[in-house]
Amino acid sequence: MDSIIQNVAIYALPVIFAITLHEAAHGYVAKHFGDLTAYAQGRVSLNPVRHIDLVGTILLPLLTLLLGGILFGWAKPVPVNFSALRHPKQDMLWVALAGPGANLFMALLWASVIKLGLTFPESGFARPMVLMGEAGIKINVILMVLNLLPLPPLDGGRVAASLLPHRMANNLAKIEPYGFMILLMLLITGVLGAIIGPFIGITIEMVVWFFGLGN
Repeated sequence: MDSIIQNVAIYALPVIFAITLHEAAHGYVAKHFGDLTAYAQGRVSLNPVRHIDLVGTILLPLLTLLLGGILFGWAKPVPVNFSALRHPKQDMLWVALAGPGANLFMALLWASVIKLGLTFPESGFARPMVLMGEAGIKINVILMVLNLLPLPPLDGGRVAASLLPHRMANNLAKIEPYGFMILLMLLITGVLGAIIGPFIGITIEMVVWFFGLGN
């Protein structure tokens, strides 16, 4: 029981910020390229309360944390009206990449938290900083890699639609109503972990190497 409480305490902030800042980044970049939908609804905000989904942000990550496997979750999707973008097909690419980009940025920030904790090993905050930093790197890398899968409605699906010719992009978009179901099936069968696991491992190793944390 103590270990469960400790894990929840360590993972709570990294999970909430990883998921919610991912969504806020989409809204910010959409606003930059001309779509004010998310801004008008108060979703271009660093306040996690504006983005938290009870099931996706709290209950499901908690369940996967307790049961093991790929940490899975979501926030309330930021509304984006792609037709309101100045150049819809091209700008969609940057709006979609904003979320994974935010996760990469946060992974680097959490790595710097570990580095800071290791700099002052005698401090009472050192171990919590290291443990929370490790959780932050793991969560953000998982969400980044997961969202880059070329499956609508994931960000990677939007990226693919932006880069593909119109006919192929339209065919890909037809998968979107079934995308979440497909993702859940991949998760349940273990195929999802097999696909993204190696990319997650390599990315974490690169972050660790970049900050010299592997010694």
